[in-house]
Parts: sequence; C-alpha cells; structure tokens
Amino acid sequence: MTGNKTQATAAAARGEPVRQRVLDAAERLLRRGKADFSMRDLASEAGVSFATPFNQFGSKAAIMHALSGRRIDTMAKRFAAMSPPPDATGRVLLAIDTAVQVMLEEPEINRAVMGWIGTAGPSPGKVLAHSTSLWSLALGAGEGLTGAGREKALRCLPEQLAFAFRGVLSFWTASELRDDELASRAREMAKTLLLGFAERPLFCDSAP
Repeated sequence: MTGNKTQATAAAARGEPVRQRVLDAAERLLRRGKADFSMRDLASEAGVSFATPFNQFGSKAAIMHALSGRRIDTMAKRFAAMSPPPDATGRVLLAIDTAVQVMLEEPEINRAVMGWIGTAGPSPGKVLAHSTSLWSLALGAGEGLTGAGREKALRCLPEQLAFAFRGVLSFWTASELRDDELASRAREMAKTLLLGFAERPLFCDSAP
C-alpha cells in the first residue's frame, strides 16, 4: 500500500509541469477574451495532445477551479510577504484588501473564472478548503479576539469567511457590485462576522 502511494505521489510530481503548462495556456486564452474556449482549443494552445487536459484535470470546470486556486495562492503569498497588523481583525481586513486587489488586477478574467466555480467537475473541487486556509492564515492565533470565544472563532471563522467572501465575489461576478464597491462590501462582510469575537468595537465602512 505504501509503495502504491509513493508511486502515485511520484507520478503526480512528474505531471505537475504539464498541469502548469495547461493552466498557463488557459490563462492566455482568457486574456484574449476566449472564455468559451474548448478543450481542443486549450490543447492546441498548450501544445499538448487533445487527451492531455482531460487526463490531467478531467474537465474544463476542474481547470477553472485550479485557476481559482492559483489566485488564492497569489493572495496568500502577497499577504505572507507583508508586515501584518498584530491583531486578528486587522489581519483579516488586510487579507480582504489583498484578495480584492488580486481580483481587480484582471477583472474580466477573474469574473470568467468565478463564473465556473459553481460548476461541478468529475470530482469534488477544493476551492473551499483552499480559501479556508487563506483566512486561517489571516486569523493566526486570534490575537485581539475575546478570550472566551477565541477557540470557537479560530475553529469556525476561517470557513465562514471563505463562504462569505465567495458570496460577495458572486455578486461582483454578476456585475451587481462595481469594481470600486468590492473592497468596502467585502470589508463590511468580514467585520460583521467578527463582531461577536473582537475585543474592540467594529463599524461598517459606511458608518459615520
């Protein structure tokens, strides 16, 4: 059993450059305004056989899920490279601002990616787990959260923030939120979730 697992891990490692090549090709097609690209288009752009994208991902939905994962990785890397505030609330708001900045750098591409997140692939996606890890990073050890509720906050808030940020992004994807509204609405969402746990008062950005 251990040998089979080791072989599978090694095979996945060997396939990673090909996976990244396919994802890079998908990014290029999206940047050219071809959000409706076919798997044949993708294979041609990546310079691989028609079967390769299917073998590596299984479906176009899974490819778009992987592109979403790239964006979350970028958010986490940028956040980790900053000098974050000492309190959890400040760090979550900084993570919100960082995530919004990433999404607004290429809004049309990111709207196309987000539009696929709710589409089922051949196997369950990992976007929720990926996003939850970003908010866990931001919360850290929960400094500045109430002592009695800190343990519960660290257990529950990362996933709740993932759910809620995804919700805000869905309205932005549908053009119900303008680009210049995304950050303030996302910050209000985060503050609302943190209200019951933060030691200091929190107010919505729209409050006087």
